[in-house]
Amino acid sequence: MQIKNVMVVGAGQMGAGIAQVFAQAEYNVILHDLKEEFVQKGMDYISKNMNRQVEKERMTREAADAVIGRLKPSTDLNNAANVDLVVEAVVENLDIKAKLFTHLDDIAPDHAILATNTSSLPITEIAAATNRPERVIGMHFMNPVPVMKLVEIIRGLATTDEIYQLIEETTKTLKKTPVEVNDFPGFVSNRILMPMINEAIYTVYEGVAEPEAIDEVMKLGMNHPMGPLTLADFIGLDTCLFIMETLHEGFGDDKYRPCPLLRKYVKAGWLGKKAGRGFYQYN
Repeated sequence: MQIKNVMVVGAGQMGAGIAQVFAQAEYNVILHDLKEEFVQKGMDYISKNMNRQVEKERMTREAADAVIGRLKPSTDLNNAANVDLVVEAVVENLDIKAKLFTHLDDIAPDHAILATNTSSLPITEIAAATNRPERVIGMHFMNPVPVMKLVEIIRGLATTDEIYQLIEETTKTLKKTPVEVNDFPGFVSNRILMPMINEAIYTVYEGVAEPEAIDEVMKLGMNHPMGPLTLADFIGLDTCLFIMETLHEGFGDDKYRPCPLLRKYVKAGWLGKKAGRGFYQYN
């Protein structure tokens, strides 16, 4: 089987980034979302990235236009009827993802692979919503997708070796580095990263240090490019809370209990950079 035609479901920052890297790798890409305005926002994000590449002389105008030309906007899920691969990048909600995969299973051709970009939810449960669990797999891209090299490839319980190998090879064509991970809550990246962020929030909560000081310690002492609280603001504190809750529920271990201050900020609407305020204030 050869993958040529791809649909990305969800035109937010992650979905648009995924669509961009597939289009740059010369796949035909359908960028889908529920509303035209969402799709257009995703297309504008990609165009802006392409223009930046041209301005920095990393890409010719012709090459950038060719990338845009391989992208097709969509608000009709039936456009999945002729694709070889679907990559889902919608909100981190198991019920929503499961319902979407049930619909995609009905629409997509029998040979198509259904992949999810979930950052923490169980691949096996998502796959169980379909009649092709052996062709369901996790492709967890890192944000920002066009820049970050890692893709966690997560097998569900039923995912076949053939499908894993095909997705691994496809990931390499995107100039990304695939890493195989088994289906556990948070996989590897978020199982390690989110408790670190949560512990940084506890140090604020307990008055150990101010956010600026905590971030400086981790940057200067641990050589992290970004402090954990700045990173939390960038990811979104609601997303951090959701992943910690997934880890806490999935493992039943109190070491994954979300910090009360994290819950308080989310309830206050202080979600980080996207809301203008989190551990820091943004203009």
